[in-house]
This record gives sequence, C-alpha cells and structure tokens, in this order.
Amino acid sequence: MKAIGRWTGGALLLLLATFVLYECWIFAHVLWWTRNDPDMTRFMSTQLSVLRESEPNARLKHQWVPYAKISRHLKQAVVAAEDDRFLEHEGFDWEGIQRAIEKNQKRGAAVAGGSTISQQLAKNLFLSPSRSYVRKAQEAIVTLMIETTWSKRRILEVYLNVVEWGRGVFGAEAAARHYFGQPAASLGPAQAARLAVMLPNPRRYERQFGPRLAAHAERIQARMHRSQVP
Repeated sequence: MKAIGRWTGGALLLLLATFVLYECWIFAHVLWWTRNDPDMTRFMSTQLSVLRESEPNARLKHQWVPYAKISRHLKQAVVAAEDDRFLEHEGFDWEGIQRAIEKNQKRGAAVAGGSTISQQLAKNLFLSPSRSYVRKAQEAIVTLMIETTWSKRRILEVYLNVVEWGRGVFGAEAAARHYFGQPAASLGPAQAARLAVMLPNPRRYERQFGPRLAAHAERIQARMHRSQVP
C-alpha cells in the first residue's frame, strides 16, 4: 500500500510539474507577443493541416498589418458584433455570459456563447477548436495572462490580424483583399459590418451569405459608430 501511495504521489507531482511548465511556456509566448507579432497561431496551424490533406502545397492567406493600417470602421464593427463592452471588462463579460445563458435556455440549444474578444484570441492563439471544460478552463487562464500583460489596443490589433475569415483566410488584410480586393485600411462601414458578422462561422458564411446575415450586417452597421475602440 505504501508503494502504491508513493507511486500515486509521484505521478501527481509529475502531472503538476507538467502543468506548471506548460503554463510557463504559454506565458513566455504571451510576454514575447507583447511587442513581437505572432506569425502562426494554433488555429492557423490546424487549418493549414486540414487544407494540405487535399492540397499538399496549400498556403494560408495572411498578411500582418499594424493597428493604424486597419480601418476604424472594421474595429468598430468587430467590437459591435463580438464584444460591445470590450473596453469595460477585464477579459470576461459577465453580463454577456448571463444574457447568452438566458438566450440558450429560451431556445433550448447553444445559440449564443458570450465569449469576449480576449477569450476568442486566447483560443485562437493556443487552443484547439474542440469544446470541453478543460479547454474552457485553459482559455480562462490564457485570457487572464493576456489581459494582465497587454493593452486593449494590442489585444484588438493581434485579434484582427489572426482571426479566421474564411477557408485559409486569416487576418483583416487578407480578408479585405480576398472579399473586396482592397487593403484593410480602406474598408468602408458596409464592408466592415459584412466582415464582422462572418466571424462566428467564417467558412460557412464565405459560401453562403444569405438575407438573414445581410440584415444582421445592416444592424451592426447602424450601431457600430457608438462602439468604443482603443
């Protein structure tokens, strides 16, 4: 029994040490990206692997641009559509989460998530698209790391440069050129709203942008001028 107890204790210590080292590895990346731009995220890597299953030479469409070269319209549209209290919260919008829970209960299905831009960025940078309580807990830890060490401007800058906007399309610059043939800096209000409403399911909406989504884009465009951005 003593041998089993020692083995169990050793295994738990090893597991704890592995967890701590993994969190330190993530935090080191978060600190590095405070001033250095990530060139590849976990989501990008995952999608590139999927693309190369059918196209061995496939490459992602992605071009980093600084915050100042992204249209203010796009910044406001994304905040309006994804996280209207972005400048007010510290990573978690508890009011938004409560509204999402109530909406899901009313519909009887998971139709709203309540994740903030910071949470979505944490997931995109380090985590898999799969859903589980373990992944959600890790997302919360990374979100706290990001909110503690990055400014809101940096969070939005990185998010807009790495978020997925279609099959193999990542970041505002690639999205603007892919859909409108122009740089992200020159996007107008209608174009920005259209891109913003695609974010929950970009690969689907790239193929099918129907009347309901178009109406949603019009609603976002009508109120995005009130959205506060860094």
